[in-house]
Amino acid sequence: MSALDLSPVFAANEQRVIRRALRLLEKYQRQPTEPFTSTSFTKNWLRLQMAHQEREVFLVMCLDNQHCLLEQEILFTGTISHTEVHPREVVKLALKHNAAAVILAHNHPSGTTEISKQDKQVTQQVVKALALVEVRVLDHLVVGNEVVSFAEHGLL
Repeated sequence: MSALDLSPVFAANEQRVIRRALRLLEKYQRQPTEPFTSTSFTKNWLRLQMAHQEREVFLVMCLDNQHCLLEQEILFTGTISHTEVHPREVVKLALKHNAAAVILAHNHPSGTTEISKQDKQVTQQVVKALALVEVRVLDHLVVGNEVVSFAEHGLL
């Protein structure tokens, strides 16, 4: 077997090691009942969850009344520069987990964290849709070389 034949095996092993390392980092960074009340804590947690993504993804964190994580799910996966978000699916996920609040996040694989006009429009659509079922949107974060918060910029 040549070295070229082994590269997919090494890549698969590398991905398993990375996933295991992320689980360990999360375990030591956050206790299961620790609430997501700090923007800096949430930014660090999301950086661990999303920094390795090669494509743009849209993640929803479903939280209870004390802002403890009920579930987190990558709801949409797109291309290297775009993902399509459907507010209806975000509402379905929040209701499925009986969430009182959500934190939205998406990544920019390019590393830039500029908030686009489309990012603002999608966020407002999701906020309006969730308000109909009394679920609050606490923040929407963009993960790139840094993490930018809509709430910190007064966009929520």
